[in-house]
Amino acid sequence: MDAHEALGRRTFVAGAGTALLGGGAVSGAEAAVVDGPLPDFHPALKDALTFPLAWGRSPIRDVRAWRRAARATVEEHLLVERQDGTPYAPEFSGRSRTRDCTRELVTVSLTRYERVRGVLLTPHGRGPFPAVLLLHDHGARFDIGKEKLVRPWYDDTRLASARAWADRYFSGRFVGDELARRGYVVLCLDALGWGDRGPLAYEQQQALASNFYNLGSSLAGLMAREDQRAAAFLAGLDRVDARRVAAVGFSMGAYRAWQTAALSDHVAAAASICWMTGLKEMMVPGNNTLRGQSAYYMLHPGLARHLDIPDVASIAAPRPALFFNGGLDTLFPAEGVRVAYDKLRAVWRSRHAEDRIRIKTWPELGHVFTHEMQDEVFNWLDDVL
Repeated sequence: MDAHEALGRRTFVAGAGTALLGGGAVSGAEAAVVDGPLPDFHPALKDALTFPLAWGRSPIRDVRAWRRAARATVEEHLLVERQDGTPYAPEFSGRSRTRDCTRELVTVSLTRYERVRGVLLTPHGRGPFPAVLLLHDHGARFDIGKEKLVRPWYDDTRLASARAWADRYFSGRFVGDELARRGYVVLCLDALGWGDRGPLAYEQQQALASNFYNLGSSLAGLMAREDQRAAAFLAGLDRVDARRVAAVGFSMGAYRAWQTAALSDHVAAAASICWMTGLKEMMVPGNNTLRGQSAYYMLHPGLARHLDIPDVASIAAPRPALFFNGGLDTLFPAEGVRVAYDKLRAVWRSRHAEDRIRIKTWPELGHVFTHEMQDEVFNWLDDVL
């Protein structure tokens, strides 16, 4: 097919979609997908999303009642039931001491399905201490998960990869080690597919997600439930001040941080770096989400019929929340970030808590969590916890 034929085909596809939207009939062979792939009629699908349960649009006017209803709706769409009755049965190993903290490996049951290994850092001194549930990113790099954020003292084979990741995204810092140095207990666990629970191949993600759906469950729902349970486990440790637990993450970890704050009352504050947007503004030709694959870790089927992405995050209001993004971040269109931030500000304002939400765009930065950004987050945590 030459360029002229390709252009003609593309024009025809657009016409077929227009005919459908106008009530015309086209054969199955003529219907097509474009740009991404998106269905040619995707504008109509987006127009149908009105987010009727969003605060301010929902008929529920009582704040507490809305929060209960919104959270219940999110939990229903996780497709993974609550795991509150499953004992954590923690096992600790690999203990070592540094100048700043005691490092341990901890293996726990976050669900009834399998044991999960993570790292736990505890500052020296007398507790109880404030704590951070530190949530790793996606990055299409599966051989390391928790090691992206905490130096892997227990595995030299992963250290080179971990250092390279820290250099690329975190100004050479291990964020978890720095938090422990500053007096925080830090818990960081592998999500399914990463580190000790992987490594998954990038191309296997859609098959994994599909298999979850065919088994009546959800990959994204599992991650949400595990993070919810991890927050409760961390808050329940004797060494931790249960009133001072935060969730912190970068990229997919940012998504996990605000999602966990929305689902768990154990999270007193959340800092989310480089993952926030309006859904409609994200679903545009060329956006990374349209590739599928990694998107399944952040996809709860049907939830968009009720709530936009920032609507879910706003369930955490009026607890302290921080959202940073890079102005040069190509993963999240500027309009989507603006729409989301406007919604978030409005919800915190409605709770008379504008001083509890911090939103900032770093115009010169892309998809990173630099040491300057980290220092602002750490200082903010010191203030709000």
